[in-house]
Amino acid sequence: MSSSFSAIDWFVFGSYFLVLAISSYLFSQVQVHSSREYFTSANTMPLLGVAISIVATSQSAATFLGVPEFSYLHDFTFIGFYLSSLLAILFINKYFVPRFYAINAVTVYELLQNRYGERAKKAAGLMFLLGRVMASGARLYIGALAVSMILFMDITFSHMFLSFIILLLGALAYTYFGGIKSIIYSDIIQAVTYVGAGIFVFWYLYVSLGDVNILQILQEHHKLRLLDTSLDGKFSIFGLLTGWLLLNIAAFGLDQDMTQRVLSCKNKSDAAKSLLLSIVFTIPIVLLFLGIGALLYLHYHANSVSQNFHGESITIFMYYILNEMPTGLKGLVTVGAIAAALSSTNSVLGAMASVAVEDIYKPYKRSHAPQTTEAHFLKASRVAVLLFAFILLIMATLSYFWQRYSDLSLISFALGVMSFAYTGLLGVFFSAIFTSRGTEKLVPYSLIAGFFTVLALQPYTFGIHVGFAWQMVIGTGVAFGVMQLRKTAI
Repeated sequence: MSSSFSAIDWFVFGSYFLVLAISSYLFSQVQVHSSREYFTSANTMPLLGVAISIVATSQSAATFLGVPEFSYLHDFTFIGFYLSSLLAILFINKYFVPRFYAINAVTVYELLQNRYGERAKKAAGLMFLLGRVMASGARLYIGALAVSMILFMDITFSHMFLSFIILLLGALAYTYFGGIKSIIYSDIIQAVTYVGAGIFVFWYLYVSLGDVNILQILQEHHKLRLLDTSLDGKFSIFGLLTGWLLLNIAAFGLDQDMTQRVLSCKNKSDAAKSLLLSIVFTIPIVLLFLGIGALLYLHYHANSVSQNFHGESITIFMYYILNEMPTGLKGLVTVGAIAAALSSTNSVLGAMASVAVEDIYKPYKRSHAPQTTEAHFLKASRVAVLLFAFILLIMATLSYFWQRYSDLSLISFALGVMSFAYTGLLGVFFSAIFTSRGTEKLVPYSLIAGFFTVLALQPYTFGIHVGFAWQMVIGTGVAFGVMQLRKTAI
């Protein structure tokens, strides 16, 4: 253990894990009687709790550390991503949510079964699982990087592996027994923790700057820009209304990781309101962390900073945590990073298990053994949670070694895999909802076409340099086009 952690830091750290232990025990007392109840809480969750859970799920350790990096290097235009999210949610509330509740869905991919057939649902579920395993394994790796750097002051494999275990055990403590109900309630704890940590860091940075005209200096250095009106900026208006909009529609409406909580609401009205509330809550949180990055710019702008730690590139926020964070606050920020990592990890375990059991295993089991009881499927759901925790551990371990021995960044690829999967899902769902075309047999071809179109547009594949917005638009267009090849049989 590193001596950089003071007694106060360890007290904060220990107190947080005591809260985790007590709350996980209390949540484990939740009585669950079926897999549907395990994955949707039998549609009993309050919309406010669901909204906060969506916020927590959308924020990972990468977000916790990465958002300040953006404003430190650039400006506040990243907030445009969440304005695009707002438009996406309005679209989802109009076209997706009512259809999910009309069929009493446990997973969003059941809509494809209703429209095209059983194999369509399975194909979409498998595409989700493929992308989510890689993306969430990478998220786990990034979260463990932060934990290992702060706790152990190194990123050796033994300490990284221990950090993987800490995060996975924390996630399992909530997910395994109580299912989605425990996940949502625990997400509230994690959200309060990492937002509280952010508020304390912002306040400390603000006070430590002393008598400085913060707004004037940031304005002079063009750091307060909120809207990118260029045509080629990362978060330009064009990108926000095309590729990023499609990404947000898929993330909030077609990714079981996010929509599982939406499907746990009492009705479609509460589900729609929870999505809207989540963005209302998220925007000020993102502005808070963008503000931290802006204050770090003022703190460091006259000095050269080497953002490197044992050969690993680190964000400016992590550099500040490791080198200048005061006693007490370092412990708080550590639990903030862990909270962000836990909120994204526990949710994905439940989401992947729900797709594996409800969309793949249950139909297979019922076709071969129609009398199979709900107790069996509930047990299978918990086994699936453990299985995916093990798979994420393998993916995170693979990420560790790949980063060190390969020229191709697996992390960059893995974090983008969901966008590869999203194009196919968007093409299939748009066809299912807005046209009378498409067949069960075309669904897997459409999903594969979307995936490989985006893969082909990556610079490391054929040397093609196409902006992200165009990748999403072209990939979705190709997948949608495949679905239009045949008219749905009546």
